[in-house]
Amino acid sequence: MDDFYLRMAENYGSWVVHLSAVFGLLVGSFLNVVIYRLPVMMERESTLLAKEHLAIEPTEAERQPFSLTKPASRCPKCGHAVKPWQNIPVVSYLLLRGKCGHCRTPISMRYPAIEILTACMFAAVAVRYGWSWLTLAGLVFTAMLIALTFIDADTQYLPDELTLPLIWLGLLANYGGNGLVSLQQAVVGAVCGYMSLRLLNAAHKAVRGIDGVGGGDWKLLAALGAWLGAAVLPVVVFAAAIVGCVAALVMRVRQKEPMAFGPCLAIAGWLVFIGYDKVSAGIRWWLHMSGLS
Repeated sequence: MDDFYLRMAENYGSWVVHLSAVFGLLVGSFLNVVIYRLPVMMERESTLLAKEHLAIEPTEAERQPFSLTKPASRCPKCGHAVKPWQNIPVVSYLLLRGKCGHCRTPISMRYPAIEILTACMFAAVAVRYGWSWLTLAGLVFTAMLIALTFIDADTQYLPDELTLPLIWLGLLANYGGNGLVSLQQAVVGAVCGYMSLRLLNAAHKAVRGIDGVGGGDWKLLAALGAWLGAAVLPVVVFAAAIVGCVAALVMRVRQKEPMAFGPCLAIAGWLVFIGYDKVSAGIRWWLHMSGLS
């Protein structure tokens, strides 16, 4: 058994893994709020700015504060406030049998699914990297990718409020030689990630007359480059293309129907983060076999 699998076997069952999974449930509950509210906040802000520019008075509802914390969570059907005990990740959903505690309207399965997904992905990061700086950084990386994935899937938009901090956090994670790559490689990765998709989009627009890759995708790949370095970005893009093809087949996306590419990049980037050693070794082997190293 090589070092990669040996380290994972040693970490499996560690208290760090269990703690990360529980923490993932709590973070997943918060991510549900971010995924729903952040796009609404951005839309409200742009509406208010437009009305201010046009000297139109906003409605009373638009004047009300709306953020990640205000107002308190409510049932979208009856408007009844969600009690604190009804916000316990997964447990509350099971106790309420998947329905609103007041009007009995079914609650979307997506809420507990995101909580469980976050817990599993947090545990996977802890199994991979154990008690280390990379685990702590990886949990932040994972949480932001989950939020970006679902927001892009819902709205086909990757907000700067998440992509830009993710770039800076990637550079910070690799500062001082404690990350996956050096800070210099992280900076090069961010630049290469951004410019590669921007140039690809320019070429697509020159040929087809329309954008092929959105600006949010440029920034997301820049963020992945900041976290993972430039060397693995071709693998990330190739893996993302495979994920996109599989998703298109499963969801039966029509040829002219737009499909969010951000989730594909996020999934591919996270998988490369988890298997970074193996991916890097594979790249070195390919370069050696092709006589390029």
